[in-house]
Amino acid sequence: MKRILIASDAWHPQINGVVRTLERLDRHLPELGWATIMLTPDGFLTFPCPTYPEIRLAVTTPGDIARRLDAINPDHVHIATEGPLGFAVRRWCIKRRRIFTTSYHTRFPEYLAARLPIPVGWTYALLRAFHNAGAGCMVATPSIEDELKARGFHNLMRWSRGVDADMFRPGRNRNALDLPRPIWLYVGRVSVEKNIGAFLDLDLPGSKVVVGDGPALEGLRRAHPDVTFLGAKIDDELADIYSASDCFVFPSRTDTFGVVMLEAMASGLPVAAYPVAGPQDVVGGTGAGVLDEDLRAAALKALEIPRETCRDVALRSSWQAATRQFLDNVTGIHGWGPAQPSASCGLPSGRDLSLIGTTDSR
Repeated sequence: MKRILIASDAWHPQINGVVRTLERLDRHLPELGWATIMLTPDGFLTFPCPTYPEIRLAVTTPGDIARRLDAINPDHVHIATEGPLGFAVRRWCIKRRRIFTTSYHTRFPEYLAARLPIPVGWTYALLRAFHNAGAGCMVATPSIEDELKARGFHNLMRWSRGVDADMFRPGRNRNALDLPRPIWLYVGRVSVEKNIGAFLDLDLPGSKVVVGDGPALEGLRRAHPDVTFLGAKIDDELADIYSASDCFVFPSRTDTFGVVMLEAMASGLPVAAYPVAGPQDVVGGTGAGVLDEDLRAAALKALEIPRETCRDVALRSSWQAATRQFLDNVTGIHGWGPAQPSASCGLPSGRDLSLIGTTDSR
């Protein structure tokens, strides 16, 4: 059985699309005959990320990472993030002349520019050098692929996302939210780059609900006392909240995908969003939402969309299919034959984690 090491500076206790995507990859790769080894900040000393104190970054050295990776000797390396672990693993791969892939999950240059006076061009130059050193950089949507090509990124590959349609479904608990209707819902990180204020400032009937945590939470609570802030929720509790709502409002202009939109649609919620990358790729042209620069008009019109339509669109995307797409990219680079589904894969996901100082990822 071949083994893939996935290096990520984003991991638990973070709740975001990157972590959720990697969790699913770790879960489903063994079904295709691969053992996964997660290299994350777990097991390392950590320090808070500037401007994101709840994100803990690993304290390590290239030599420490090299010893760990030499001991593991993975068949393939995938680097998911451009943080301390990502850079250290990239260094090891280049020095050992090992084939590796990367993935582009976050518009980090725009996020950084929203907090500090750093030109996005400078940050994109750093990211371009980081990703172009690999054999392939995986992106979630055609829009992001086009944007990165225009910025000089090479060897771009498509890797979409999925949704757990068994967990996120209509009719779970319509009474989970005892609020005046219609209920307008946002789920995600509560931070400046998510543009949540554009949603909360809208003049809409009924109730607005925000699910998530982040550095902008307290400020938004003070500015919008009429909004229900529920904090971070996961799994069944989150699925119940989706099911009890009437429309999902996604005000971000910077997301590269937006897994929460798939979760909302699987729960029967229409999506209202701006016509930008992310929503255009996930919702545009599907009939499961409305995209408009007038977000209020989009939200009101989205209420007319049948819940069944939203559910049907979401069912086109599964985590199993996304995992196979990821693995097809990897096997194509190496020239290996396609992996076959396996009922018993021998090594479970997360094996050999003691060698890299992490705990079992599931």
